Amino acid sequence: MSEAPANLTAADFEAALRKLLSKVRSERANVGCIGCERCEQSSECTFCVDSKGLARCHFCTSSEGCTDSSHCTRCRGCLACQHCVDSERCISSAYLVRCSDCNGCNYCFGCVGLYKGDFFILNQSYDRATYFELTARLSRELGIEGP
Repeated sequence: MSEAPANLTAADFEAALRKLLSKVRSERANVGCIGCERCEQSSECTFCVDSKGLARCHFCTSSEGCTDSSHCTRCRGCLACQHCVDSERCISSAYLVRCSDCNGCNYCFGCVGLYKGDFFILNQSYDRATYFELTARLSRELGIEGP
């Protein structure tokens, strides 16, 4: 392990940090990925396609910056999510469509900032049957391929 010189100035630190960030951001190689296609800057992923900056994700497509997620499509910054579509910054959730900042949610459509919500559309709760009926119709009308 190398040590920073004792006379390291704030300006030297800032310059070195900018250089390091630039170097890491420009690297495109994947590390430890299997069966991924057209992905870059990803690590330990399997069978992902057209994605960037994934970590330990599986079967994700056109996603970016997700970690420990699987079967997600066009998601950004999701953590431990499964079968989500067009969602961003969600955590520990499954079967979300066009959701943002949801945590611990399942089967939500167009929700924002929900915590532990199941069968919600636009942050409104629905019974299971109504949820699937409405989301099937909305998905068709909006041209969204759902999970």
